[in-house]
Amino acid sequence: MNKRSIQLLSIGLLTATVAAAQQGKSYEVKSRDGNVSVKVEAGDQLLWSVQHKGQPLITPSAISLESTKGVLGKNPKVTSAPVKQVNTTIKALNYKKASIIDQYNELTLNCKGDYGVVFRVYNDAVAYRFFTRKKGELLVKNEEATFNFPGDQKAFLPIQWDYRGGQNFNSSFEALYREINLSQFPKDSLAFLPLLVEAGQNKKVVILEADLEDYPGMYLNNQPGGNGLKGVYAPYPLEVQNSGYNNINLIPTKRADYIAKTTGTRNFPWRAIAISEQDKELLNNDIVQKLAAPSRIADASWIEPGQVAWDWWNSRDITHVDFKVGLNTDTYKYFIDFAAANKVKYIVIDGGWTPQLDLFQVRPELDLQQVIDYGKQKNVGVVLWASWNAVVHQMDKAFPHYAKMGAKGFKIDFIDRDDQVAVASLYQIARKAAEHKLLVDYHGSFKPTGLHRTYPNVMGYEGVKGLENYKWADEDQPRYAVTIPYIRMMAGPMDYTPGAMRNVNQLNYRAIGSQPMSKGTRCQQLAMYVIYEAPLQMLSDSPTAYQREQECTDFIVKVPVTFDETVPLDGKVGEYVALARRKGDTWHVGAMTNWTPRDLTLDFSFLPEGTYEAEIFKDGINADRNGTDYKREVITVSKTTRQLVKLGPGGGWAARIYRK
Repeated sequence: MNKRSIQLLSIGLLTATVAAAQQGKSYEVKSRDGNVSVKVEAGDQLLWSVQHKGQPLITPSAISLESTKGVLGKNPKVTSAPVKQVNTTIKALNYKKASIIDQYNELTLNCKGDYGVVFRVYNDAVAYRFFTRKKGELLVKNEEATFNFPGDQKAFLPIQWDYRGGQNFNSSFEALYREINLSQFPKDSLAFLPLLVEAGQNKKVVILEADLEDYPGMYLNNQPGGNGLKGVYAPYPLEVQNSGYNNINLIPTKRADYIAKTTGTRNFPWRAIAISEQDKELLNNDIVQKLAAPSRIADASWIEPGQVAWDWWNSRDITHVDFKVGLNTDTYKYFIDFAAANKVKYIVIDGGWTPQLDLFQVRPELDLQQVIDYGKQKNVGVVLWASWNAVVHQMDKAFPHYAKMGAKGFKIDFIDRDDQVAVASLYQIARKAAEHKLLVDYHGSFKPTGLHRTYPNVMGYEGVKGLENYKWADEDQPRYAVTIPYIRMMAGPMDYTPGAMRNVNQLNYRAIGSQPMSKGTRCQQLAMYVIYEAPLQMLSDSPTAYQREQECTDFIVKVPVTFDETVPLDGKVGEYVALARRKGDTWHVGAMTNWTPRDLTLDFSFLPEGTYEAEIFKDGINADRNGTDYKREVITVSKTTRQLVKLGPGGGWAARIYRK
């Protein structure tokens, strides 16, 4: 429960800290520390702008909501503009910290015509949303959301490219970042969120959205003139057909001339920017959690995060056994044995256990009930893969059926859309799954926007160009790996699926589907378990590979998947990252670099008083030649320790720190 202390303030009683004032048709509200200022002009249109310590971050940018009942935000007539201070503590669940301090100042513009806009100003973020209080149905034709910047600034843009069924607005939401100036935004292209813009003076702005429910997701493209971005949304789908990957995607073939069909009384999604003065601050920003709707699951005690032994990435590459490996009972009992021996909480049975569009035709060589029962005996839960297409059509029968059998959840794949229907579907699936105490891991999905707080049985989201790409692509993954913690991971859980045990440099890399490898070092893979946030965290390589590398496996399985505290240590977007996380009295520290080797000095002042042991895995002296080279050592540390960390090309460093 939240402990809430809210002080309602009238315009005449505003303090210097709140710093909100009405001057004609202009309004201003500041953050509690006074550093972030939002100005709103209500003239012919609504314009918002943001400054940080006097430096413009967002220059005047128009916002409006075009509906069949008028354009909300055009010639607005503000009837009242109350301001309030909020000081709240949110008890977090399955997150990078146990609690979140939620402090902000809020300005609400109530407008004639039964609508309004709410602006929230935090010390490290700004957000706004429209709301309507109209009767009946509302058709939203478009939403104007613009983000104008003072100059032609560099941005990290994930551009949509892998169109499912050849159709726009249908993709896997996986892309390397185009590191280009705003004026170089590719013509006729869309960027999906989150994305980052460099704001000058080392400051960064990350654009996100939150509390996206029953409404299409926001893309951005460039404004005329080159220094701004504007929102674009998938039109409402009227007709769909099976198409796309293996013909299992539901691809719209006819769309309406509006983006949403919704109720006239509702809150619309938050449009937000996160602000940092040092890049590492982005690693501990909580804006999406703060803006998300609270949990709708009254008793979440049955929701258990954990690591997962995964079969698909390694192609079930098990050796030295006396059975034929495949999608069969013996193979998954072996995965369960491996999970139990290493205290891994779940296994996942990925695609192929049923036809992709029918969840009730189980392969005859797989006795699923026997596998689930065997898992129960070993205290290992079974998660089942399913296509979104099949789940949409069969969840009313499939969820109770497989819950009764004892399955723990579903990994739901190939959504590849974020129009209103798809977004609403993810809420419906989460709610229906919760009714049967099933976990959900969304793959082939758009970024998280807070659903994981509203329905905490949603434990994972893909929406990231993860380890699976090593099966077929030759890309600069080490740079991407140290970029996503500052951008994609700000949105929420990120199922990158780390854990490769074959690790090579660029020269020796080959994309091999059945025996995949990763670029960079072994220790970078270990560090990912500390740095990447995923309440259902995959062990992507095979049991055989992990058994061969038991020392590394022992470290991986001791890393928690949720934490009580996160402390950013150092970092630069696209270059390197280092942070510490605490669970109980034990700390884990991770550091990673791109292809550039570097030395870091990590400050251990986050430790409480006392003496600790640190189990360290660091790049071996020959890790630049052979990425599997590492060295393990145990040293004594304390809060006065300043630890030198040497990172090889594509390298990493990981430590578990515990009291002696």
